[in-house]
Amino acid sequence: MAKDPKDSNKQFTGFVNVKGAREHNLKNVDVTIPRDALVVFTGISGSGKSSLAFGTLYAEAQRRYLDSVSPYARRLFNQMAIPEVDEIEGLPPAVALQQQRGSVSTRSSVGSVTTISNLLRMLYSRAGDYPKGQSIIYAEAFSPNTPEGACPECHGLGKVYEVTEKSMVPDASLTIRERAVAAWPLAWQGQNQRDILTTLGHDVDIPWRDLPKETRDWILFTDEQPVVPVYANYTPEKVKEALKKKLQPDYMGTFTGVKRYVMHTFANTQSPLMKKRVAQYMLSSECPSCHGKRLRKESLSIKFAGFDIAEMNRLPLEEMVPLFEAFATPLADQLSKSDKEHPEKTIVAYRIAEDLLARLNVILDLGLGYLTLERSTPTLSPGELQRLRLATQVRSNLFGVVYVLDEPSAGLHPADTEALLRSLDRLKASGNSLFVVEHEIDVINHADWIVDVGPAAGELGGRVLYSGPPDGLRNIEASVTRQYIFADKKTVQEDIRQPKGWLKLAGVTRNNLNNLSAEFPLGVFTSVTGVSGSGKSSLVSQVLVELVAEYLGTSISTAATEEEESPLEQNNVETLSGSITAGMESIKRLVVVDQKPIGRTPRSNLATYTGLFDNIRKLFASTKLAKSRKYDAGRFSFNVAKGRCPHCQGEGFVMVELLFLPSVYSPCPTCHGTRYNPQTLEVRYNDKNIAEVLGMTVDQAYEFFNDDKSSAHALDVIRQVGLGYLRLGQPATELSGGEAQRIKLATELQRQQHGNTLYILDEPTTGLHPSDVEKLMVQLKGLVASGNTVIVVEHDMDVIAASDWVIDIGPGAGSKGGTIVAQGTPAAVAKSKYSRTAPYLASHL
Repeated sequence: MAKDPKDSNKQFTGFVNVKGAREHNLKNVDVTIPRDALVVFTGISGSGKSSLAFGTLYAEAQRRYLDSVSPYARRLFNQMAIPEVDEIEGLPPAVALQQQRGSVSTRSSVGSVTTISNLLRMLYSRAGDYPKGQSIIYAEAFSPNTPEGACPECHGLGKVYEVTEKSMVPDASLTIRERAVAAWPLAWQGQNQRDILTTLGHDVDIPWRDLPKETRDWILFTDEQPVVPVYANYTPEKVKEALKKKLQPDYMGTFTGVKRYVMHTFANTQSPLMKKRVAQYMLSSECPSCHGKRLRKESLSIKFAGFDIAEMNRLPLEEMVPLFEAFATPLADQLSKSDKEHPEKTIVAYRIAEDLLARLNVILDLGLGYLTLERSTPTLSPGELQRLRLATQVRSNLFGVVYVLDEPSAGLHPADTEALLRSLDRLKASGNSLFVVEHEIDVINHADWIVDVGPAAGELGGRVLYSGPPDGLRNIEASVTRQYIFADKKTVQEDIRQPKGWLKLAGVTRNNLNNLSAEFPLGVFTSVTGVSGSGKSSLVSQVLVELVAEYLGTSISTAATEEEESPLEQNNVETLSGSITAGMESIKRLVVVDQKPIGRTPRSNLATYTGLFDNIRKLFASTKLAKSRKYDAGRFSFNVAKGRCPHCQGEGFVMVELLFLPSVYSPCPTCHGTRYNPQTLEVRYNDKNIAEVLGMTVDQAYEFFNDDKSSAHALDVIRQVGLGYLRLGQPATELSGGEAQRIKLATELQRQQHGNTLYILDEPTTGLHPSDVEKLMVQLKGLVASGNTVIVVEHDMDVIAASDWVIDIGPGAGSKGGTIVAQGTPAAVAKSKYSRTAPYLASHL
């Protein structure tokens, strides 16, 4: 998408001046950036783009804004750390549109993110068709998340939950001692309940099914909580004797019925794992009162355009548009035809329908018309969520704001990227500035101004190589980005590999896939393409993964996230049908390389996840000093008490609570951020202690461990996937989804290849600079050369053009997608008349 060259010569209205930025790897950066322009921050992954755009510019804009609000109100914000920078002049207020999900709640939906739900509730309240005699009800009563609106039977969940004997005792042939009651807690708590039953005179050594029904029902369903003496590890006979003699018990135990335990734990536990564990013993069914619509009867009795509000929430957004267009016709025409007694209803319907249409059209223009208002945000991709937030901002009509966006093209088909650029242009035309961190060449080519950060990643980056109009980047020798913007690069297609066989699926029904049949070639590199929402991930990352895993007898978690607030509230989309009809004899193993975090806490890092840390700790334990002190490998873990600093428990920092200001994390005053106690740090390997080794980048560590074959091999593989800039001890919480995915890939690549493995990757190029994409492709093609099959869901045209086989799904999104429109070699798919991918692919061949 080329820009008019006259555009780049236009006068900017003002500039933001940054002096002395030192956030993360930035090297005391001074830079000038225009306002009221589309400024794109480029550079290879890890170069420091995000540190400048988010860590410095946005963080400082937020700090200045929060300085103007009351200290009490500041506590309600998730405040960023104060940036390391000397001075920033001319910085307007900023809005960040990042890909992070924020708090993951299944009660958050497309409707609530876009605020359309609020308008819809007001519409039903003030302009809905009420049954005769029913008094008006307020907008809150149309929300399942309020006491006024929630169905009283299911509390607004749409489902009711119960526990049954079968769900709590799955195997009735077991005895209570053999843990027949699976729903009871494990370890001591469960033993405690069994000991209490022995005291109460129940036989815990006969099969559950042989106990009297009355006894079984009491154990499972009683609300009584008798407190009785417990004699741990006594036989039933000895317990009887002890009770007779009134011997001193070990302790007094309180009995809890199994149903009571399950329900109480589910309602009150703070542990997501405990909640997940007890949820498996609860059975769900559609609420008989609201039939899954989540609202009380009074709210569902009110219709608008023939739909109750739950039915309206289930319509694809693109189908809602014609409904509201009928009410947004000129008001005078409507009033002349309307009910003379209720002209206010017509006026309300007109005003709200007009606003709704404006919001819906922005969302449709961003290619999201296939979504429904009730779709919960945890089921959306990060790209979909970011575009919904963008749509809300386009509609907000703010003026003079800086929008800071984090790779808005992530997960977008080139056709959708064009729609995205139209929306960004609208925001700019309204008098706003756009600071965009981006790798996508189409977005970079659309920029008014480019800030190129580099030259390399991590410690070798952090400098601004160029800041100015796009054309000027052509002459910057040190820039890696310029090679991809100005070189007329066509993909060099290597010899296309021929399939060794076919993995065939039939009758696949899930989301928008309806009785679909698909064939994936084996022993080659396949890209599955199509516009956002066409059904690519449903077919590959869900159905294909589930069916292959089931066939191989392995379990692969396909849940979107692990921390949904309630396992019961998850509206998990299920694969309704589908089977493998051929090809599994060539697949012995399945590897899914996704973008989920490699750990939830700072204690997890690159070295621990890849297994490299085990090797490094063994090397330290093998030194003379460690042997003389009898230190084993465990001594060199910051998670083990004997080696870590006792003050910070191996965290390396302590939190200083500053009440109304953001909490400050400062290096631990005892270990100075090293995480270890002094005795452990005295042990040195090649003149470095364990903390200094964890502080090294992968590139530095590769040189350092050159003599140790095992460590050097592991480090080399991590370098080859483009992560040489990461520190070995860099916390998992600081890694992007793309970095986490490549760490998983590197871990897999370290293993010895035996062939016959199916690798599935969902958009592995997300967050990658074109130069890093090239490195990634070398690794993935290497897997194919070793006799494996690689299938990727992908939008990057260079990757698709370099594939052996392409399967294009579409033609559109949602109900307009879900079919295979073209398949074959890249050259064959590029000629398809029906594929929306074809014209973009053709330009890369």
